[in-house]
Amino acid sequence: MTSPGTVDHEHAVFARVGSAYYPVLVAVFTALVIVSNVTATKGVAFGPIITDGGFIVFPLTYVIGDVLSEVYGFKAARRAIYTGFAMNALAAAAFWATVYLPAADFYPNQEHFENVVGAYTALIIAGLAGFIVGQTLNAWVVVLIKERTKEKHLWARLIGSTFVGQLGDTVVFCAIAASVVCAALKPSRKSSSEKVTNRSVG
Repeated sequence: MTSPGTVDHEHAVFARVGSAYYPVLVAVFTALVIVSNVTATKGVAFGPIITDGGFIVFPLTYVIGDVLSEVYGFKAARRAIYTGFAMNALAAAAFWATVYLPAADFYPNQEHFENVVGAYTALIIAGLAGFIVGQTLNAWVVVLIKERTKEKHLWARLIGSTFVGQLGDTVVFCAIAASVVCAALKPSRKSSSEKVTNRSVG
C-alpha cells in the first residue's frame, strides 16, 4: 500500500480520459477508419505489388491505437475501438441505403456510386470483424508489455502490438472475405455454365 504522496511503481501509469486530447484522438481514429475503408475499394498496383488505396491511411489507425493504449490504457483504447466500429457500421448502413434510394433525373452517376460504395458494403462484415479483432489485440499487447516493462522498451510495445494486431486483422478479414467472394462467384459460374449449355443446345 502506498501513501498519497508516493508513486506506485508496481503498475503502469496511464492518463485520465478526461484530458482534452482524448476525444480528439478518438475523432481522428474514427475518421481514419472510415476513410481507409472507402479508399480500400480501389485496387492499386505498384508493378508486381498489388494492394488497395487503404494503405495510405489505414496504418495510421494502428499508430493512433498505440498512442491511446500507451497513454490512456486498455479500457480507454477499447472505448475508441468500439466508437470506430459503430461509426463504420453506421457509414456502411448509410451507403447501403443511399444506393437503393431513387436517383434524381439530373444525377448521372448512379452506376459509379454503386460500384464504389457497393464494394464497401459487400465486405463490411469481414472489415468490421478484422478491425475489432486487430485493434483489440493491438491495444491489449501494448498494455500487457507496458505492465511488465513499465516505461521501458517503448519500441517493443509499438512494434510487437502492431505486428500482432495486423496479423489478427488480416487473418480474420481474409477468412471471412474468402467465403463472401466464393459465395459471390458461385452464381456467376452457374450462369456461365448455363450459357455454355444453351449455346451447345442451340
